[in-house]
Amino acid sequence: MKRMIAIFLVIAVLTTMTSCLAIGTGGKKIDDRPTLGQELLDLQKAKEAGAVSQEEYEELKEKLKTKL
Repeated sequence: MKRMIAIFLVIAVLTTMTSCLAIGTGGKKIDDRPTLGQELLDLQKAKEAGAVSQEEYEELKEKLKTKL
């Protein structure tokens, strides 16, 4: 009987701990998108490398700025 109670308590504690871990993030969304500054730097590097033309650079730069 004591063994069954001990097993039940262990299961209850483990269940509670698991629930706390699941809730522990607080519902915060982790945003791993690059910042506007990083996107602009990447675009500048692409222009310097010849991957985009000056016209494309200006167009994409304006799109990034209005994306805010």
